[in-house]
Amino acid sequence: MATDLQKMVIGVLLTAAFLMYSFYLYSSLPVRETGFSDQMDQGKALWQKHNCTACHQVYGLGGYLGPDLTNAYSLRGPDVIKALIQTGNNTMPAFHFTEEESNALLTYMKHIDETGNADPRSFKINIDGTIDQD
Repeated sequence: MATDLQKMVIGVLLTAAFLMYSFYLYSSLPVRETGFSDQMDQGKALWQKHNCTACHQVYGLGGYLGPDLTNAYSLRGPDVIKALIQTGNNTMPAFHFTEEESNALLTYMKHIDETGNADPRSFKINIDGTIDQD
């Protein structure tokens, strides 16, 4: 049976190991610093205000009613997306955005397109839990 001192030493060692591993993980994340433009921020705010994630997925996360929009900008192009946003279709409502709002949303969608791949089957899961995209 372990004594109280042995239990305390084991607890301190486990806590120290946890803290060191956490520091290592968070200090070595592959995060790139990118400056976001005001237009992109406005597009993201529109995306959140109109709860687009309720129907659409981005990076494989979100609703299933509409298509995944992670790479829609490069697949469909800005003109098709802009027309669909303005007119809607059977399941998507028409959003009567101003020209500035439409351009902001397109800028945000272009950023999403440039930073990710929507197909999680192509993701490589690293041993430390991070994900690399091909």
